[in-house]
Amino acid sequence: MTCEIRKWQLEDAKDLAAALSNTKIQDNLRDGLPYPYTEQDGIEYISAMLSADENETFAFAITVDQKVIGSIGAFRQGNIHRQTAELGYYIAEGYWGKGIMSEAVKQICRFVFDHSDIIRIYAEPFAYNAASCRVLEKAGFQYEGTLRNNAVKNGKIVDMKIYSLLNTEI
Repeated sequence: MTCEIRKWQLEDAKDLAAALSNTKIQDNLRDGLPYPYTEQDGIEYISAMLSADENETFAFAITVDQKVIGSIGAFRQGNIHRQTAELGYYIAEGYWGKGIMSEAVKQICRFVFDHSDIIRIYAEPFAYNAASCRVLEKAGFQYEGTLRNNAVKNGKIVDMKIYSLLNTEI
């Protein structure tokens, strides 16, 4: 199954809401997303991504056969980290374990490195999310370490792992 990443469109909001109204997905993301996630929430997110500075925010829909199945973005950091971007992503549960996310990660990294001065992309999955760690490893990211007791998710103190990919490694 092959995927493509593309710019968001407002009509993607329904598919986005369907994917994000799943606690299994939200349990692996940072806090702040509404649950259930509505089509209006999707419209607001997509509008924000479409109006964001294209040199700071690289946000894409992940599609399979023209259907939006997830989201991926790289977000430029500030100050001394201004040439570094943090990566975030998710796909609908029905598409897990098919290699789609690793391919989407490769696509966005190529895009960011080819279209910006970013030199390093990193991700910080929860340590318990072995599937996300595997996605990054399959996409060529290097494990850098464990950030101990780095977050509170669903009332529990959890570790996070940090992975990175340099523009010279792609």
